[in-house]
Amino acid sequence: MTGPAIAITGLGMITPAGNDTDSTWHGVCEGVSPAHRVPELSGCAVDFACTVEGIDLDAAIGGRTAFRMGRYVKFALLAAREAVADAGLDPARWDGTRVAVVVGTSSGGSASLTEQSVALDRRGPEATSPSGILLTIPNMPAAEIAIKMRATGPSMAPCTACSSGVTALSVARDLLSTGQCDIAVAGATESIVFPVAITGFVRSGAAALAGPGDDPALLCRPFASDRAGLVLGEGAAIMVLEREQDARARGAGPRALLAGTGATTDAHHPTSPHPSGAVAQRAVEVALRDAGWQSGDVEHVNAHGTSTPLNDATEAALISRVYPHRPPVTAPKGVLGHCMGAAGAIEAGLTVLTLQHGVVPPIANLDAPAVEFDIDCVTKQPLRQRIDRAVSHSFGFGGHNAVLALQRA
Repeated sequence: MTGPAIAITGLGMITPAGNDTDSTWHGVCEGVSPAHRVPELSGCAVDFACTVEGIDLDAAIGGRTAFRMGRYVKFALLAAREAVADAGLDPARWDGTRVAVVVGTSSGGSASLTEQSVALDRRGPEATSPSGILLTIPNMPAAEIAIKMRATGPSMAPCTACSSGVTALSVARDLLSTGQCDIAVAGATESIVFPVAITGFVRSGAAALAGPGDDPALLCRPFASDRAGLVLGEGAAIMVLEREQDARARGAGPRALLAGTGATTDAHHPTSPHPSGAVAQRAVEVALRDAGWQSGDVEHVNAHGTSTPLNDATEAALISRVYPHRPPVTAPKGVLGHCMGAAGAIEAGLTVLTLQHGVVPPIANLDAPAVEFDIDCVTKQPLRQRIDRAVSHSFGFGGHNAVLALQRA
């Protein structure tokens, strides 16, 4: 790997499977989707999703500032608080000039923008929020975290669609490697479970449709022969990254090491992956080269696995080509749904937990991969196996391919 080793010392999550890291991990390992009918989607062609439940976000944020935050911002701030505490750090005591914040999102506050547009159209300007802009712009998760945590180093808000989380973690790694910060709070967040978004996915043909009597929890089936589309999710994952030598010097035991990153662009189509998978494969190869690994060193693949026909076929072929030794594959979207811009960060966090615990979660709703896929999918029960090296794939609309190589600490 070029540059200093980068340690992941803190991890925070809020997802449809749980409102913190431990409950998310438990839910994903159970392999049961919480997808359910969502009242706000009533009347839409798809009226179900995987949503964050059982938490009063405003009460959890506390204070008098929650009014200016969109749901996606609240997710990010809560996950960041957990990650920083998990790392054993205190924002009141650190040198904020040396702390970076890099938090990606795909759609930002598009739900809030829609709400404000409807209010303006129906009731006039006085019905809109004075914080309308703050509720919508995509840099606000990074900004609010920086404000709350007194972080005055670089702050950024990458947007590479569904790979935004991996892009954010890659940027954070580069900031540490080049000495622009000593601590990076990085990850991604998303909340777009609202009628305009779900209608867009339906119209594009990407969303799973439910027939009469269908259970929404059974509809997301990554790599299955009868996979029929994605189920929408939401949430956030944030990590604390430090140079490994700095972390160990302060007595912090890393959860895992970020060994390598890779990114490419298909430059092929706005929504469909390049059918050859060659450009996405190059992102994997770049990440492996950055880590100093051979493909045979990879012992686990956390797949992008959207449950859409084209994406799963392309990724399965890529996995079988790059990893002919057939390492165990999981795809968390079967449980969590597709958390869009947050998906890559959440899945990277789950890969970190696999390295820590020696457990690969199963793919929900999958008995066996489609016969044409020569990959070893973990199904039904978690696989208990020591994993030292793993990769996490993220592929986004627009052809954005981003891959992380993660190593057991």
